[in-house]
Amino acid sequence: MSGNGTYPIDRIRADFPILSEQVRGKPLVYLDNGASAQKPSAVIDRISRTYETEYANVHRGVHYMSQMATDAMEAARVKAQTFLNAADEKEIIFVRGATEGINLVASSWGRANLKAGDEIILSVLEHHSNIVPWQMIAEQTGAVIKVVPIDDAGEFLVDEYEKLLSPRTRMVAVTHVSNALGTVVPVKEVIRLAKAQGAAVLLDGCQAVPHIPVDVQALDVDFYVFSGHKLYGPSGIGVLYGKQALLEAMPPYQGGGEMIDRVTFEKTTYAELPFKFEAGTPHIAGIIALGTAIDYLNGIGFDAIAAHEHDLLTYATEQLSAMNTVDIVGTAAEKAAILSFNIQTVHPHDVGTILDHDGIAVRTGHHCAQPVMDRFDLAATVRASFGLYNTREEVDALVTGIKRVQEMFA
Repeated sequence: MSGNGTYPIDRIRADFPILSEQVRGKPLVYLDNGASAQKPSAVIDRISRTYETEYANVHRGVHYMSQMATDAMEAARVKAQTFLNAADEKEIIFVRGATEGINLVASSWGRANLKAGDEIILSVLEHHSNIVPWQMIAEQTGAVIKVVPIDDAGEFLVDEYEKLLSPRTRMVAVTHVSNALGTVVPVKEVIRLAKAQGAAVLLDGCQAVPHIPVDVQALDVDFYVFSGHKLYGPSGIGVLYGKQALLEAMPPYQGGGEMIDRVTFEKTTYAELPFKFEAGTPHIAGIIALGTAIDYLNGIGFDAIAAHEHDLLTYATEQLSAMNTVDIVGTAAEKAAILSFNIQTVHPHDVGTILDHDGIAVRTGHHCAQPVMDRFDLAATVRASFGLYNTREEVDALVTGIKRVQEMFA
């Protein structure tokens, strides 16, 4: 299969057992990585090995199995720290996913820092998980939400964003990469301008970390979240990065075991970071396997992954742009490997259903980003999102499938 230069596409595809499956008698063409990526054998095997040979509850037992599981889990925390270049492993909080991470910050940081009249800045590009939690805390505190617009290409409008900033801005929470359009937001500039007003910044990195290297210290971002399942790791696990000083000042998000120091009916004192925010038994096997997924990506290298995916996105964009009745939605100058489109007069769900009969998995709908759809006056789009194991031949299969849709609805 085609690759980009020396990119080892055949070896990589062999690492993912599900890619050898057939759908309705056709080879699986999996182009729904923006929703959830498939898992390499190394991750699958690590989950099995955890349960088969070293499972026990963590941080609580003096016995061998507990110590083994604890060591493996904390090793994964260090891998996540290195992956984001966080200053300290205490700044890595394990959560169920990016959604929980955002809710944690909105609730804990928001309760401690927001008051009536304070302003929260979001953008039109946001996933619902980076809108609704801020709406909820705004209702509770009296804070006001302001929204950065985008242009017809799906570009984040920095000039308009700068106009929204004021001394009342307390939080700027924006996506790093749009899940609906693939737009890469100029986050360095976003952070710089926010800091000039004394505001904190949270970045939703779900669509960024599978595609590009992230250095939270170089960005000087206050909070960064991502989900494991989009990073070729397990579902039900994610990471919240927060600057240590901010996390230490925030109240706990949930109460229970693990997050305590001492409990009496008169008063409870809380554990130190990161455990203050990790109440209850964690997703032990998921955390350990997330560390394995990080190892897997590092083994390929982000420069190689980025070059391969850029080639796929460029090739797919060229092919679809040349097709009559196909409209690409989102044409920002800098994009990650996401291509949203519609076929004129054909409902996106019909497109997705017909493509599925050819074994092609794409996402159709509003992609949990209804404000983006409203901006373009659309109910939905078809989204093909590429990953490190996809190929030009799979793009060709998508193009052939689209032509079949056009013929059926001609």
